[in-house]
Order: sequence, then C-alpha cells, then structure tokens
Amino acid sequence: MMNTLNILRRNVLMGSVALMGLSFAPLAASADELADIQERGTLKIAMSGQYPPFNFVNEQNEVVGFDPAIGTEIAKRMGLEVEIITTAWDGIIGGLLASKYDAVVGSMSITEERDKVIDFVGPYYSTKRAIFTKSGSDITSVADLDDAKVGVTLGETHEQWARDQGYNINTYKGLPELLLELDNGRVDAIVNDSIPVMLAMKAGQYDLATIDDPDAEPIGAGIAIREGNPDLAAAMQKALDEMMADGTYLAIAEEWVGGDIR
Repeated sequence: MMNTLNILRRNVLMGSVALMGLSFAPLAASADELADIQERGTLKIAMSGQYPPFNFVNEQNEVVGFDPAIGTEIAKRMGLEVEIITTAWDGIIGGLLASKYDAVVGSMSITEERDKVIDFVGPYYSTKRAIFTKSGSDITSVADLDDAKVGVTLGETHEQWARDQGYNINTYKGLPELLLELDNGRVDAIVNDSIPVMLAMKAGQYDLATIDDPDAEPIGAGIAIREGNPDLAAAMQKALDEMMADGTYLAIAEEWVGGDIR
C-alpha cells in the first residue's frame, strides 16, 4: 500500500518506465463502462494472490480468500460472472489504468494520492499499520528499527513509510515472503497491515511479537476502479451495501478472517 505520489507514479508505470504526466495510462473513460461489462457478462477483478487470508492461491491452484469472496458476491448481485486475475502488486494500478481488468479487489488502502488517479468503492474493511519481530528479539520499540533490517512488500504504503523513516529495508512480493524472511532471520522486523499477520500468529504458524506503533491510524481498504465510472461505482456500492446489511458480508468475514472487520 503506497502513500506518496512518487511511489504511486512508479506503480502506475509498472516498473522502471518513467512517468510523463500519467500520459502512459489511457484517459478516463469517456462513457461509463458498466454497460460494456454487463454486455460481456463478466466482471474482471485483480489482486496479488499473495496476501493470505485475504487473497492467495490454494493447493488446487484456485485464488481464494476474503477478497475474491467479496468480489464474487458483488459480481453475483450485479448479475455477472467473475474473472479473477492475479498480478504483481507494484503494477496493479497500472494494469487497472491500462484496462486489463475492471476493478482491483485486493485489500488496497484508500489514500489521497491514489484517489488522484483512480476511484474507490467502499471501504469494505478497516486495518492499520503494524510492526512485527520474532519473539525474544532485542527490538522492542519503533526507535529500535533505526539499526534494523526491515522487510516490506514492494508497492505498499508501508514501503514508503519505512523509506520516509530512513530505515534499511528489503522489499518482497507479498506477505508469505515477508513472514518467511522474518522467520529465517534475513530481516529483523516486518511492516504490514495488522490483520493478516495477527491471524497467522493466532493459527500458530509463527511465533512473533508485536511492536507498539502509537502513530499508526486505522485506514479503509477499498475497491479500485477507473475514474469516470459513476454508474459502475454505484452498482458495486449498492451490492456491497446490501451484502453488509443482510449478513452475507459477516458470513464471509467470519469464514476467512474470523470476525467482522468493518
């Protein structure tokens, strides 16, 4: 999750291509895309597939988790099938702007910088930044990170936050790599959204300690769509609101994350 214009621009261009006033990406749609999606009959949604339990690939090579369940239910209520596309997180906004899919349902934080180039439906859950070390680590406070190797996911807001603090960082593709590198001692701490790491700890997968971060504030995760699509946004928001009201959202949340995370 990114939170500065420089990081956002790099993500929009999906790598090392230099940004030229966002001219790489197509202009916002001249007409709302909902009718085209309805004619196609399929809502194409993207996510990294590397963020359990929110989205990940299971042993049957299926993309499962909280995000695909939410996206599939929204599509169903819109009278659509769903197609799930996995892509690298640091290029996911670029893919959206290039019309490779219709929406990102991938636990994307709603930030002011992102909102300058895309629109959001939601939020559909809330989380906040958290810092984790192995149990028994000498790192017990945020101040101790100054001399530590810190792991973050490439393109997330936490990457830029760690860079802004001047930390010595390693970047990774997703949460599984982050946890593995911390467990193997190749990084001293990781910075990530709180919920998925807490769930991994609760499941007994990792013996970790949480470092208190008094400056971390809750932030909403939203569904990203291209600008200029008020009808699409309204249809998706209506579906989301209805599933939150009738208990479907809670059932999905309890299945994948163990409780209500609104």
